[in-house]
Amino acid sequence: MKVQRKIPQATARRLPLYYRFLSNLHNQGKTRVSSKELSDAVKVDSATIRRDFSYFGALGKKGYGYNVDYLLEFFKTTLAQDEVTEVALIGVGNLGTALLNYNFLRNNNTKIAMAFDRSKKKAGTLIGGVPIYHIDDLENEIGNVEVAILTVPASAAQEISDRLIANGVKGILNFTPARLTIPEHIRIHHIDLSVELQSFVYFLKNYPLQ
Repeated sequence: MKVQRKIPQATARRLPLYYRFLSNLHNQGKTRVSSKELSDAVKVDSATIRRDFSYFGALGKKGYGYNVDYLLEFFKTTLAQDEVTEVALIGVGNLGTALLNYNFLRNNNTKIAMAFDRSKKKAGTLIGGVPIYHIDDLENEIGNVEVAILTVPASAAQEISDRLIANGVKGILNFTPARLTIPEHIRIHHIDLSVELQSFVYFLKNYPLQ
């Protein structure tokens, strides 16, 4: 089956949701799933799911549903689940420490391989099995890592980002409130937890589900 590589970004963001649910179904011994069942589980309407799947060809049959094992293997390949992407975490404060201890345990294709912090006491230790280096050693230790998570103070975010990019990092997941100036070829996702919480509370109060 030929896969169309340029799918909409909104569709791409939903693929891990589908993969996680399908993994759960597989572990439960389920062999078939309908678009409605998928819809109820991942909270995406059936029409959107069918449209998402249409970008990859005929993944199911009308009235027959989807083969769980086939879909799981298909999305495993599409999401490169067999390829482990190593990530560097910068900033081992409360949030950074929590991420290190979690270390994406539900995924098998992403792991934090190293972390950096300005604290000399933390340098040379392990948190969640991940080695911690002093931030001054970033250039010597980061190697071929191309993805970084930024959990440093906002005042240090731009300088650290510049250093990461200069050493080959191509993607940054920014947990700081700083809006960074980066080259166009670098991908960056901003995650501001305070904004997300504020938005969540607003929708909770103004758009009740029932």
